[in-house]
Amino acid sequence: MIRAGSDSRGLCLASPTITVFDLEYTAWECSMARRWLAPGEFKEVVQIGAVKLDADGLESLGEFDMLVRPRINAVLSPYFENLTGISNDRLARQGVDFATAYAGFLEFAGDGPIAAFGRDQDVLEGNIRLYGVTGARALPVFYDLRGWFAALGVDPRGLHSCELGPALGVPFVGQAHNALHDARSIAAAMAVMVSRGASLRPAA
Repeated sequence: MIRAGSDSRGLCLASPTITVFDLEYTAWECSMARRWLAPGEFKEVVQIGAVKLDADGLESLGEFDMLVRPRINAVLSPYFENLTGISNDRLARQGVDFATAYAGFLEFAGDGPIAAFGRDQDVLEGNIRLYGVTGARALPVFYDLRGWFAALGVDPRGLHSCELGPALGVPFVGQAHNALHDARSIAAAMAVMVSRGASLRPAA
């Protein structure tokens, strides 16, 4: 279903835009260390945040932010609420079903490629399988930006999306582990690399 791109070491875009996104998904104390393998633990998407960028100068062309109500673990853990700042009350008021959020994200991204600091597309694909969503559109070409940053001398190991901008001297603004704020941090870090001479375009 997902047409993944390369690991981004050879990232070169023909598209005029690229959409950088981040996800927040259900988590519990130590669930990362357990790799979400405890009974009843699933990586259910709770927030999709994205920034669409001009592929030349990386100017922001728009933002996407949507809360998603998990179907299986409908009540967020206190750990998740503290980590992300997303409360059960807010989710009940503003959240939509995953299928609606997924379709909205694809509409926002349009025909251009999408990218994340990690393999977040695996989580989207996993939710489609987990919920048995039928008729969902395939994702556009996907890039894991860790390879692009590594090729430019930025070691991505151990960094979260929210830490990428600060690692390159851009102060983080907002709530860490908020998907939109984290996507902005990724975009800001990309802009730093472009200002240093990196490019997302094929060499002339």
